[in-house]
Amino acid sequence: MRKEAKTALLVHMTAEPLSPVLIDAIESGKISSLQEPKGRARELVDEYGWDVTAARKVWCFGPDTNGPNLLVDQTKAAQYLTDVRDTCVAAFQWATKEGVLCEEPMRGCRFNIMDVLLHGDSVHRGAAQVIPATRRAVFASFLTATPTLMEPYYLAEIQCPSTVLEGVRQVLNKRRGTIYSEEYREGTPLCTVKAHLPVRDSFGFTAALRTSTGGQAFLQLIFDHWEMMSQDFLASSGVIRQIRTRKGLSPEVPALEEYHDRL
Repeated sequence: MRKEAKTALLVHMTAEPLSPVLIDAIESGKISSLQEPKGRARELVDEYGWDVTAARKVWCFGPDTNGPNLLVDQTKAAQYLTDVRDTCVAAFQWATKEGVLCEEPMRGCRFNIMDVLLHGDSVHRGAAQVIPATRRAVFASFLTATPTLMEPYYLAEIQCPSTVLEGVRQVLNKRRGTIYSEEYREGTPLCTVKAHLPVRDSFGFTAALRTSTGGQAFLQLIFDHWEMMSQDFLASSGVIRQIRTRKGLSPEVPALEEYHDRL
């Protein structure tokens, strides 16, 4: 996405998702900004299938310099780029910490700077010009990449008699829970059900489970993973609008055209 400021500043940027394996590696610290750049680049190429040139030109991780988002320089012979690198990084940190959908941190995004056009006069390529333009470029490229929200999931471990198992299933189904294991204890009527449950749908889950099973089920919830919300669910649930309203933002996500209007 191209964003041009009134002071002849243009940033051409694209956005793409990182692989889940690489996201996990960054969050676990296996891949980080603290690594020696050449060694990290070799690891990105060998283990994650990156292009050699891109792997060698990772500018930073974000947000907070260690998050699971990457800013990559893919420009060729762009003038004055080294002069604005720090301000581009600052804009990237800001944008990934407060994303465009509902000012929540971004996760698993790679932003590629494809080209820049900077004013020849250093006065017109200062932080006041570069940071807003780069941030808008991040947001605009993000909006063109079919963005969604990621929601946290619990691992729900439920112990209950097999006689009330159907009630457990019904409660989970109503709350988008997914059962992946049912283990019966040999010699006993007890069963251990393991399921993934969205944190969003966990409020009141204990009471509903107690009601459905007559108080015979015992629940333990542990955070397990993040998972992307489907576009259909986002559209039908209005979750983005709810989050934005709760934060005092305008209910609608800014349209791509809004960024063009601000050029």
